[in-house]
Amino acid sequence: MDFRLKVFYSVATNLSFTKASHELFISQPAISKHIHELEQQYKTPLFERKGNKIQLTHAGKLLYSYSQSLLATYRQLDFEMNLLTGHFSGELRLGASTTLSQYVLPPLLAQFIKTFPDIRLSLISGNSLEIEKMIREGKIDLGLVEGCTYSNTLHYETFMRDELVVITHTKSALAVQDELTLEQFCSLPLVLRENGSGTLQVLEAALADHKIKLSNLNILIQLGNTESIKLFLENFHTLGVVSIRSVAKDIVNGTFKILEVKGLKMERLFRFVRPLGRSSGLDENFIRFLRQKKAE
Repeated sequence: MDFRLKVFYSVATNLSFTKASHELFISQPAISKHIHELEQQYKTPLFERKGNKIQLTHAGKLLYSYSQSLLATYRQLDFEMNLLTGHFSGELRLGASTTLSQYVLPPLLAQFIKTFPDIRLSLISGNSLEIEKMIREGKIDLGLVEGCTYSNTLHYETFMRDELVVITHTKSALAVQDELTLEQFCSLPLVLRENGSGTLQVLEAALADHKIKLSNLNILIQLGNTESIKLFLENFHTLGVVSIRSVAKDIVNGTFKILEVKGLKMERLFRFVRPLGRSSGLDENFIRFLRQKKAE
């Protein structure tokens, strides 16, 4: 396969020669050389500069569209050819929402790499909406997300169930309580995840069952990941809403306490998400492996 196409795809996806250089582990002059050769081959510019930024020309957009399909086809070919000899190799680009990437996937990824050492894995973390956007843009092959939203341009498969819980630090004045009413939950100060996160979507859906909106809550601050929420709770008498998986060890060692909220059920599914009607083969193998490990 023409490596120049992979270089072009990286530059076009990142809209940056510098980011492409870091992503492909080659120098920026080498990146520029490959792009220049492609432009000479097709006798047309592929990028144009707008101040300090670059953007695709009409020809660049056309090549980008084809390069997405060609690179996906090459990954599929690579997988199936190696499959003939029982040898699994290739590259699998993963993306996962924060809870999954921090608390669920790391041990599973370690086991996968031990089992398939010739498969190159990479993992990008972001909230659920960001992961779905990266899937649509072809930046990753397979995502794992949380939350309630569905896009009709993507294919979803259930992975495992999860539960959100209301927590406070055991040294907080709020820790004297074991249970809250919905009215108390709405009035007490809260630390929540950011807009676009699956955690916030699940909380919003659970509250909607009681005709309560997020705007009815006493939201003190919204933070970009669960660890930030936990650190905040260590220094402020307030409540947080997080995945039970993120605080299981903290509950056991006495750092945090779960407060039940009467009538509020916050359950969700972790799901695989990938482009509709397209598979690299490697993503199927990865999904099967994770399902097997979950069943053990």
